[in-house]
Amino acid sequence: MVAQKGRDLLLKVDNGTGFATVAGLRSKRLSFNTQLVDVTDAESAGRWRELLGGAGVQRAAISGSGIFKDQASDALVRSLFFAGTIMPWQVVIPDFGKVSGAFQIAALEYSGAHDGEVVFEIALESAGQLTFEAV
Repeated sequence: MVAQKGRDLLLKVDNGTGFATVAGLRSKRLSFNTQLVDVTDAESAGRWRELLGGAGVQRAAISGSGIFKDQASDALVRSLFFAGTIMPWQVVIPDFGKVSGAFQIAALEYSGAHDGEVVFEIALESAGQLTFEAV
């Protein structure tokens, strides 16, 4: 994969008629993590930690920040947060693929300086198995 424009990394939410881009995001991040299962014991060779492969819980986290550019995406994100709704979300990674699955909004923050615009930050946590579709 060659260098890509950061603005082409898109965060989308299912709005009932398909996936709609969450408007105004200036930065986005997708991270994958696995909880490790440590099986080290007194007989572990050289006292090195041993892990149990394939036993940990996998999860994904999405975060982003920016400005709301339209009332529809603002209202949808806000309503999903306050309802605690788990919804299908999608992250589009240019020239790589799409990661899709159920996520819940874990944090929604608003801030603003006296001489600037109101900005928001959003954090989502995976709530089930994810799929990957290459483009």
